[in-house]
Amino acid sequence: MKPTAEQLLAARDTTIPDVVAPGLRVLFCGINPGLWSGATGHHFARPGNRFWPALHRSGFTPRQLRPDEQAELLDLGLGITNVAPRATAKADELTADELREGGAALTERVLRLRPRVLAVLGIGAYRTAFGRRTAAVGPQPEGIGETEVWVLPNPSGLNAHYTLDGLAEEFRRLREALG
Repeated sequence: MKPTAEQLLAARDTTIPDVVAPGLRVLFCGINPGLWSGATGHHFARPGNRFWPALHRSGFTPRQLRPDEQAELLDLGLGITNVAPRATAKADELTADELREGGAALTERVLRLRPRVLAVLGIGAYRTAFGRRTAAVGPQPEGIGETEVWVLPNPSGLNAHYTLDGLAEEFRRLREALG
């Protein structure tokens, strides 16, 4: 479903439910929902977002799932959450305080759900949310409880630093590290 302009405007500041369960292999964590996600209720819903293709190309899913099939991730031991819950047109509309508050809430969520790995999709948001100014893409030296933390590139079509192949390669590194 393609949201109308009115639906996109109405989606600003809405929230969408996480796709989570206890004990996942990987909990993927976006920065925050975009307006398409807010309007549809599905994570990474904007057609230009490269999350679903990167997830498939890296071998996490047997086929490329659509955003409306996000619940199928749970059967694969995968889930989705966000650092900040409110939908915006661009992630840069979030304040540093929102990201830090989101990081604290995310830490509580991870301690409760205990995924094997938390994969944060966006280096800048990770640095701000967790106060790790020098963090780089890849595995992080600090985990959350028993959960390993990885930072992956932001799959938004606005992230010109990574091609789809480059994104898929970083996702693949994580998948291979899981064994």
